[in-house]
Amino acid sequence: MPINITMPALSPTMEEGNLAKWLVKEGDKVKSGDVIAEIETDKATMEVEAVDEGTVAKIVVPAGTEGVKVNALIAVLAGEGEDIATAAKGGNGAAGAAPAPKPQETGETAPAPAAAPAPQAAAPASPAPAADGEGKRIFSSPLARRIAKEAGIDLSAIAGSGPHGRVVKKDVEAAVSGGAAKPAAAPAAAPAPATLAKGMSEDAVLKLFEPGSYELVPHDGMRKTIAKRLVESKQTIPHFYVSVDCELDALLALRAQLNAAAPEKDGKPVYKLSVNDMVIKALALALRDVPDANVSWTDQNMVKHKHADVGVAVSIPGGLITPIVRQAELKSLSAISNEMKDLGKRAKERKLKPEEYQGGTTAVSNMGMMGVKDFAAVVNPPHATILAVGAGEDRVVVKNKEMVIANVMTVTLSTDHRCVDGALGAELLAAFKRYIENPMGMLV
Repeated sequence: MPINITMPALSPTMEEGNLAKWLVKEGDKVKSGDVIAEIETDKATMEVEAVDEGTVAKIVVPAGTEGVKVNALIAVLAGEGEDIATAAKGGNGAAGAAPAPKPQETGETAPAPAAAPAPQAAAPASPAPAADGEGKRIFSSPLARRIAKEAGIDLSAIAGSGPHGRVVKKDVEAAVSGGAAKPAAAPAAAPAPATLAKGMSEDAVLKLFEPGSYELVPHDGMRKTIAKRLVESKQTIPHFYVSVDCELDALLALRAQLNAAAPEKDGKPVYKLSVNDMVIKALALALRDVPDANVSWTDQNMVKHKHADVGVAVSIPGGLITPIVRQAELKSLSAISNEMKDLGKRAKERKLKPEEYQGGTTAVSNMGMMGVKDFAAVVNPPHATILAVGAGEDRVVVKNKEMVIANVMTVTLSTDHRCVDGALGAELLAAFKRYIENPMGMLV
C-alpha cells in the first residue's frame, strides 16, 4: 500500500514552510531515520527524517517550492514488494492530500525531485482547523467542533486545555454549561489585526513615487512573521517602560580578570566572556530574586515560571531571531558565554531547532555594540519583559559631591503592564542594577 509523506509541522505554530531541498530522488530506497529533505521555516532550515521504509515512488512537491501547507502531500513511498508505478498512482489520489504550490521561478532547472520529509509520514492529513472571524486558525478536535456547531458557540471564545491550546470536548462542554462562550457572531466593525498588519496597499504606496525610482523586494517568511508578531504585540500588550543607568567599571574589571584566568585548550582559552554574557546572567538572577516578574500573561491565569529562560536577540540576514539560554540563573558565566557563541553561530546559519528559539520567559536586546545609547524594545509574547541594553560610555557622575568619570550603560525594561506593573518593573531593574554594579555577586 502506498505510504503518503506529508509536509511536517516542525513547530507548534508552523502553518507552512518552504521545501528547500530533497536529499533523495525517485527510485531511492529509504529506511527509518534517513534524512530525506530540508525544510525552511520562517526562522530556520531543518532536516527531516523518514519514518517508514520503502522506495521513493513519486516526488509530488519539487525542491524550491515555497509556501507548502502543513499536511500537504509532498511525496509517496512504495512499500516492500510494491510496484513503484502503482504506488505513485495510488498516492496521488490520497484522500485529504492538499495540492502542492507551484515552485518559485528561479530561471534555473530544478534539481531532480527527491524524496520525502515528515515525522507523520504515513499518517492521514488531519482535518483543517477552524478559523475565527479574523481568519486566525483555531486548533480544535473534530468532536469539539461538532459540539460547538450544534450549540451555536464560537470556538474563538473558548480557551483550549489541550496540547498547544487545542480546544477539546471538555472545553466546549464547560463553555456550554457555564454560558461563558459567546455565540458565533456578526462580523466586527473594526478592521481585523491581520488587515492592520498589512498597512497601506501596494498600489496606494506606488502611486506616491515616480515609476522606475524604486524596486520591489518580496517579503520572505521571516520578515512576514516578525511584522505579524510586532503588530500583535503592540495591539494587545500595554507596554510600560522603566530606565536606569548602571556603572560598569567594576564589571569590566572583573570581566578582564576572569578572561585573563581562563585555562587554555589547544592553544585557545576555553571561554571569553562578553559584557552581554554578564547582562544575561544578571537579568536571570534578578528574575530569581523578583519571581513575581518572571511571568507570562494568559486570559485565564498568571503563568509563574520556576526558571529564568533568557532569550537573546540575534540579528541575522532578513530579520531577527531570539535563541534562548535555558535556566540561565543556574549556569556559570563561562557556560552562558560558550552556549551563546554556539547559539549565535547556528542562528546566523538558520540551523536552530524550534525549541532553541521558541518560548523563554524574558529577553535581552543589546544594541550597545552599535553605538546606541538607549532605546525601548517591544515585548515578545509569551514574555512579559524585555531588556534593551545601550552602549557603555564614559560619563560624568557625582560621587561624594564630586564629579568623576565612570563608564555608564543605560538600560530600559519594557514590561507587559497587565502582569508586571511599574513598581514591580522598577524592583526587577533595581535587582539587575545591583548585580551589574556588584558583579562578584554573580559568582556565588
